[in-house]
Amino acid sequence: MNISVSPAEVRAWSMMGTRGTFGVTLLNLAQQNPNIIGLTADLGITSGMERFSNTFPERYINVGIAEQNLIGVAAGIASQGSIPFATTFANFAALRSCEQMRHYMGYLQGNIKVIGLASGFAMGMFGTTHYGIEDIATLRSIANLTILSPADATATALLTLAAAEHAGPVYLRLTGGMRTPIVYREAQEFILGKANLLREGSDVALVATGSMVAASLKAADLLAERGISCSVLDMFTIKPLDTEALKNQFGCKMIVSVEEHSVTGGLGSAIAEFLVTQQHAPRLLTIGIPQGYGHAGEYPWMLEQNGLTASQIAGTILENAL
Repeated sequence: MNISVSPAEVRAWSMMGTRGTFGVTLLNLAQQNPNIIGLTADLGITSGMERFSNTFPERYINVGIAEQNLIGVAAGIASQGSIPFATTFANFAALRSCEQMRHYMGYLQGNIKVIGLASGFAMGMFGTTHYGIEDIATLRSIANLTILSPADATATALLTLAAAEHAGPVYLRLTGGMRTPIVYREAQEFILGKANLLREGSDVALVATGSMVAASLKAADLLAERGISCSVLDMFTIKPLDTEALKNQFGCKMIVSVEEHSVTGGLGSAIAEFLVTQQHAPRLLTIGIPQGYGHAGEYPWMLEQNGLTASQIAGTILENAL
């Protein structure tokens, strides 16, 4: 299977956002591979699968608002040799269906691809019941599960392809809304378990994932104006963690994890678990969503309230400097 990456496609994907990009990419892959089956828990349009359902009605299953059944049905499909892509909101996948994901994807290692839609604060005014801010923490504890977190829409397309070609269970975590900032403007190799170094620096290593990669690149620009040299690492695979890429940043004075996820149990925690085993590791600063449940608001407002804009990230680093 393959997908083309042209400037026009990159712009179109960015306008659609990660969910729309996932939908058109899955349709593309399904046209190449008859074993791909699309499933959803009553979120066909939300997950960008409307055209998929119209093109392949016999390969599209809507289980209704029954997320635990979604994983069970996907497990049955996977057991027969097909490749199920199951979509629901990130919080419903990780929390409501956690036991089913543990059993069918962790224990039995079914070749199931679960797409966690609108993780972080992407659901805006829908509020805490729909925010996916604990999904990495919950699912990272499940053995044998690969966790992917694309930085932008282009990465979403390429990681959807990578998930389809990977023989094993995958959780693909989608962040951001429409008009996603572009990080990757051309085709890029995404090797599962290997981070992408987007910028080299000597003072601070920004290790970001999902929507926070674009924010971290902007924060690095702001810090450069203050004389602080930053490397930026796209840790698009949360599990397994690329520890070699982290070791390569040990020349920096500080490693900073940046994620649109709770500061407890996410990327920062995964990095901390590794650093504590290493001698002469740099200090770690974790930037993410503080514990607790605040007021709901529109997506940009929620990011600002939780210190996740580029200027706030740069400011936090300056406050904890070097």
